[in-house]
Amino acid sequence: MDGFAHQIIAGIATGGIYASVALALVMIYQATHHVNFAQGEMATLSTFIAWSMVEAGIPYWLAFLGTVVVSFIIGVLVERLLMRPVQNAPVLTHVGVFIGLLLIVGNMTGWIFGYTTKVFPSPFASSGPLMGGLVSAHELGSTAVTLVVLILVFLFFRYTSLGLAMRAAAYNPRSARLVGIRVGWMLALGWGLAAAIGAVAGMMVAPVVFLDPTMMTGILLYAFAGALIGGIDNPLGAVIGGFAVGVLENLAGAYVVGTELKLTVALAIIIGVLVVRPSGLLGRVVTSRV
Repeated sequence: MDGFAHQIIAGIATGGIYASVALALVMIYQATHHVNFAQGEMATLSTFIAWSMVEAGIPYWLAFLGTVVVSFIIGVLVERLLMRPVQNAPVLTHVGVFIGLLLIVGNMTGWIFGYTTKVFPSPFASSGPLMGGLVSAHELGSTAVTLVVLILVFLFFRYTSLGLAMRAAAYNPRSARLVGIRVGWMLALGWGLAAAIGAVAGMMVAPVVFLDPTMMTGILLYAFAGALIGGIDNPLGAVIGGFAVGVLENLAGAYVVGTELKLTVALAIIIGVLVVRPSGLLGRVVTSRV
């Protein structure tokens, strides 16, 4: 029973990281109606930036905040310089840009920082497991950080005028322009927030999986599965789906398929959702008259 409880709690901790990345995917999907395949590579680059700051002697939390700011700026620049020129291009053009961004950022990260695995520090060091051995200090701390980020994002979009403007620009750009909202800059800010949220997820997962240029590949797949479960156009659904995938992955890996085949759980979830309910549990079903 203790082992089962540990898998549940550990799944919630990793699910919080998946929820963060899933939320970032949904934010960009709402703005562009495309999935950013390079979200994981962008988060990995941000994590390497944080590692460089820590190695240079900057205190962890100061490096954490600095990385979030730098990641936000990178996200805005990507939207302004790469996505803005092709905003009215065909779907395949957007897919090509995302794949190109994935390859460029991934290879640039390896070229700058190297391909050797690095140890990323955890700010939640402890002498031993907590809660009777059910959870580690890092799992508890990373869950708390993830929840704080998700709550702040919810409050931002729900109660601030800028957040409401960004939601309006994502849902109905034409009407938003008619009321004076600068839709282009709202979309750029959305990219910046998605990059910043991805950076937080990268910094939380790096102490567990260690730091290398391919660190986020599997995590992006789990996050995509979580976004599909909750609804690729629903931020709350993506968060719920991310936590659900984290728990399902841990339980399936421990009691069903084994740790070597855990990634197949995400693939099975993606296929199952697309076949049974493509809009997800909380997503909108969009119909059009032909």
